[in-house]
Amino acid sequence: MVQFSFHPQRFFGNFFHEGVVYFQFLYNYVRIRGYVWFSKFELGKDVVVDLLYKRRGKYTRPFLHFGTIALVFLVITFGPFVLEQRQKENGEETATVVINSAYAYSNDLSTNESDLVKSFRGGEVQVYTVKEGDTLSSIGQTYGLSTDTIVWENSLVAKSTLKPGLQIRILPVDGVRHKVQRGETIYTIAKKYGLDDSEAQRIVDYPFNEFKNYETFELTIGVTIMVPGGVKPNEAIAPRAAIAARFTPDAGAVTATGQFVWPAAGRITQGYSFYHKAFDIAKQDGGPILAADSGVVVAAGWDPSGYGNKVVINHGNGYETLYGHMSLIQVQVGQRVSRGSVIGQMGSTGHSTGVHCHFEIRRGGVLENPGNYLK
Repeated sequence: MVQFSFHPQRFFGNFFHEGVVYFQFLYNYVRIRGYVWFSKFELGKDVVVDLLYKRRGKYTRPFLHFGTIALVFLVITFGPFVLEQRQKENGEETATVVINSAYAYSNDLSTNESDLVKSFRGGEVQVYTVKEGDTLSSIGQTYGLSTDTIVWENSLVAKSTLKPGLQIRILPVDGVRHKVQRGETIYTIAKKYGLDDSEAQRIVDYPFNEFKNYETFELTIGVTIMVPGGVKPNEAIAPRAAIAARFTPDAGAVTATGQFVWPAAGRITQGYSFYHKAFDIAKQDGGPILAADSGVVVAAGWDPSGYGNKVVINHGNGYETLYGHMSLIQVQVGQRVSRGSVIGQMGSTGHSTGVHCHFEIRRGGVLENPGNYLK
C-alpha cells in the first residue's frame, strides 16, 4: 500500500516560486508588448502631427466647420436630457430661467451673424429687372450702392437711360468684381483698382472671397473676387464697329459640312487651355478671316466684353464659331455664308495686344478645343 506524505512547507514554497516566475513572465511580456505598441502609436502620431503642421491653416475652415456641426449635434442630442435633469434637481422655475437664458444667447448669436450676412446680401450678385421710372440713382438708393458701382458692373455710362425690362446686376457691396488672371496677387489687383497695399486688406476681409492658400492669400486663376471700395480704371470709349461698305455676297441656301477649315493664315500664338478655350492665330500684316464652315451669321458688330469687332456663325448642326478682334467686318446678321468665304479682316480691336484672329468653336454652347477639328 502506497502512502503519501504531505509537506506543507515544500508545497507552499513551490507554489510561491511558481507564482513569482509567472508574474515575472507576465511583467516582461506586458513591458515588451507595451513598448512595441507605444512605439507604433508614437510613430503614427508623429506622422499625423507633421502633416498637420506642414498644412496648418489649410484645414482651419474644415476643422471649424466640423467643430461647429459637432457642437450643434451635441446640443440637440443631449440638450433635452440635461435640461430634464436640471428640472428634477432645481425645480421648474430654475429650468425656465435656464431655457430663457439659452434662447436669449442663441438669439444674440443669430442676430450678429445675420447682420453680417445681411450687410453683404449673402455675397450673391443679384439680378434686378428695371421698372418704369427707375433710374441709376433710385436703384442705387434701394440697394445702398453708388451709381458708379452699378455703372461699372453693367458696362453702362453715367447718363444711361434705363428701359423697363432691362436686367442689371447688383453687387453685394460698393466696388468692382475682378476675374483673377495668371500672375495676379491681391496687391496687384488692389493697385489696379486704386487701392494701396494697406487697403488690399479689404480684399482679404471680404468674407465671401476665396483663396487657394489662406496663409499667403494666394489666388486661384479664373476665380472672381470682390474688390470692396475699388474704382474701375478709366477706359477708352469703345469704338464703333468697323463695318465694310460692301458685304460679301449672300451664299444662298447653305448646309454645313461638319468639317472646319482654318479661319486665317498665320501662326498660333496661344492655344487651347482651361483659361483660354480658343485659338489665337496671328499674322503681323493681317489678312482675311474665313468662315470655318457654312452657316448663318447671328452676330456681327462690336463686343464690349473684350472681343472687339466679332462675328458669330451658327452652322445649324449644333456648332457655332466665333471670330474676334477683327479690324473690319464684311458680313451682317442674317446673312448666309459658305465654307471658306471672307467674313472680315484680321485686326487688334478689343482686349488685344497684337493683330490676330481669336477663334472659338462651340458645340451646344460649350467651348471645344479647335485643335480637335482643324486639320
